[in-house]
Amino acid sequence: MKHIISTLVQNKPGVLAHVAGMFAARAFNIDSLAVGRTDDPALSRMTIVVIGDDKVVEQVRKQLEKIIDVVKVQDFAIKDVIAHDLMLMCVHAPPEKRPEILALVEMFKGKVVDIGQKFVMVELADTEEKLEAFIEACRPYGIKNLARTGTVAMAGFERTEIADNQ
Repeated sequence: MKHIISTLVQNKPGVLAHVAGMFAARAFNIDSLAVGRTDDPALSRMTIVVIGDDKVVEQVRKQLEKIIDVVKVQDFAIKDVIAHDLMLMCVHAPPEKRPEILALVEMFKGKVVDIGQKFVMVELADTEEKLEAFIEACRPYGIKNLARTGTVAMAGFERTEIADNQ
């Protein structure tokens, strides 16, 4: 089962290496990892996607909590989280095929961020499943290049408001 773990860490050199080293030392696989500053410049949020049963994920969470630079660890249940990936993709788009490709971009709520003579670059932020569907829809046109972030996630309002009231 896929688990999304949100970890608030001190924003200082070496923290990412320390966390990644913990995973490697215990033979836990990271499916996806995204890191960025929060509104507090002293803190960063790591969103880590791991695949495993509840017992494995519980071990991961406990090991993360032991790291000195880790401030807070949350394991999100998939249904209680808003999770998106970001993707940039260059699609082969000769002039006669552009209307079809642009219609796909619009249907998937993407955005064209660059246009060349033979290619269009598209930006899409959505769930992993939607990104995979968009990739498959564009595959017949030819994909020149593709770059994706890892998953970023936050608890939905209902879960957040319940936690705030406790």
